[in-house]
Amino acid sequence: MDRTGKQALFYLISFFLILIWSGIRPYDRFTWYLEVAPAIMGLIALAATYRRFRFTRLVYLLVWIHAIILVIGGHYTYARMPLFDWLDQALHLGRNHYDKLGHLAQGFVPALVAREILIRNRVIARRGWLSLIVVSICLALSAFYELIEWWVAIFTGTAAEDFLGTQGYVWDTQSDMALCLLGALLALLSLSRLHDRQIAQLPAGLAR
Repeated sequence: MDRTGKQALFYLISFFLILIWSGIRPYDRFTWYLEVAPAIMGLIALAATYRRFRFTRLVYLLVWIHAIILVIGGHYTYARMPLFDWLDQALHLGRNHYDKLGHLAQGFVPALVAREILIRNRVIARRGWLSLIVVSICLALSAFYELIEWWVAIFTGTAAEDFLGTQGYVWDTQSDMALCLLGALLALLSLSRLHDRQIAQLPAGLAR
């Protein structure tokens, strides 16, 4: 097994261990299902495509971090994560901001995933358009997620309050999307060169 395979195996095992912990007496079982579902669906997608499209080590690391953020949020709910409760009290922030970390990751991580897919499949011939398309994809995903939250709220009523995590903030949807945008921009500005090097280092059979 090569280095990437060993890394993927570690991420898989550690994710399931944390997922099991997350599912033991979560604050709200319905919210837990809603929060961990994207992580599990992402895992299934990565497993299904692993042999024919293996991502770089950087992308697998970022996806793993994002999945852990989701399952921890599922256990506590995003409004009750203890570390961010402590930050709220220590810094007088006015709310628990763990959900904002999640939305920052919602832009940061998909940006590198989308970037790698576009580059390796040669979807965009001119690199000048790459960042614009990547950011647009991330914003589209963020908007669709906000629609999902809206639909869940309509169909379940108050049962979706912990899933929405607005905590009384009227601009919660807009700030969520702004943080997604910020995350995508930060990822592109800070990691594009490293990402390009790792793509170039992929074995010839995996480069496309």
